[in-house]
Amino acid sequence: MEPGGCEAGPAVKAVAAVLPAGGSGERLGGATPKQFCTVQGRPLVSYTVRAMERVSWISDIIVVVSPENIETMKSIIEKYGHKKVTVAEGGITRHRSIFNGLKLFSENEFSNHLLQKPEVVIIHDAVRPFVEEDILLKVVMAAKEHGAAGAIRPLVSTVIASAADGCLDHSLERAKYRASEMPQAFLFDIIYQAYQQCTDYDLDYGTECLHLALKYCKTNAKLVEGTADLWKVTYKRDLYAAESIIKDSLSQQICIITDVKEAVVQVGFLLHECLRSQIKVEAVSVSLSKGNSHLQNIFSGQCYNFVCINDKKYATEEIQQLVNMLEESNIPLLHPVVLISAHLNSLENTSFSIDLEELTRMKKFAREVKRKNILVYGLLVQCKEKRSPWRGQEQGNTAPRLANNRGIGT
Repeated sequence: MEPGGCEAGPAVKAVAAVLPAGGSGERLGGATPKQFCTVQGRPLVSYTVRAMERVSWISDIIVVVSPENIETMKSIIEKYGHKKVTVAEGGITRHRSIFNGLKLFSENEFSNHLLQKPEVVIIHDAVRPFVEEDILLKVVMAAKEHGAAGAIRPLVSTVIASAADGCLDHSLERAKYRASEMPQAFLFDIIYQAYQQCTDYDLDYGTECLHLALKYCKTNAKLVEGTADLWKVTYKRDLYAAESIIKDSLSQQICIITDVKEAVVQVGFLLHECLRSQIKVEAVSVSLSKGNSHLQNIFSGQCYNFVCINDKKYATEEIQQLVNMLEESNIPLLHPVVLISAHLNSLENTSFSIDLEELTRMKKFAREVKRKNILVYGLLVQCKEKRSPWRGQEQGNTAPRLANNRGIGT
């Protein structure tokens, strides 16, 4: 999708992202650089890449890593099915790494084939995994207008300066200052020109990209108020905080799975409409008997809670297939994943009954997978009328009438 083709996207020709991920993680402690530390069984950098991938109007994502971690990053991309991602070799400093990432759009010697040069490029730390589309959009639009833009946050501590003897020299008035955060965005030509003019001192000791745009291109950045979730994973305690946030986020996400039958798809649509104002909902319509690559990507990329809607008398085999796909995704299930099989049945179908043997088999299966942290439930939904939910909407109803809903499970 072209960036300008989505109502929520920026009206620019192309947007790309460069994620510096070459840090050694000395402040974190341990042998593994922080960007490769696992949180809920998944490397931290993968969460950040996925946050960028979810934004349809970002065309390319460059992840810049140290030479010794290139193969590690490539294996992460392959394992988690990341798209639009190119790995670049980093330099010895942050600025040199970012510069190398930008060169993939302009210099043939740094790439087998040049990527499409973006109008705006986002620079965002690979260890800031909780960035959302709205703040990305704000900095991109501000960069489009001003040439450069960056997210800021209020200071939480007063900044003080010490004298040569180690005593307090002076302090800054906290209300007048802000903390510079990520993401930052630039017109590509401005930030690339700034890096081309940089002195070795700036490349080796500088940290602030906005300052380079001002110093070398006279581009004064627009500062955009950021959200509280833009913080950077720096210390070991930050990993625990990130894990807590991710767990909470996962509990607020659900994937609705339906087969391709029209009536079932419509019920899934209505459930999606009812839930989307409260939690994050994704709806997938697939033929489970044939398998589905999109569904595989969902399992590989994220542990959701699932509602599988069907109109079959017995759906145990489908539920088993979904559990198998979840297990094959190799994502450690460190928190319970809920899988609900919702069977639709019309009250007009007087011959319907729950087979005791099938019910026993379902309960046994639910007990077995519970040991793997997968909670399986069965839900029987009996509808008073079988007409299309779409017709119900036209007549002022928002869903089919339901009665005598019964559940089974662990």
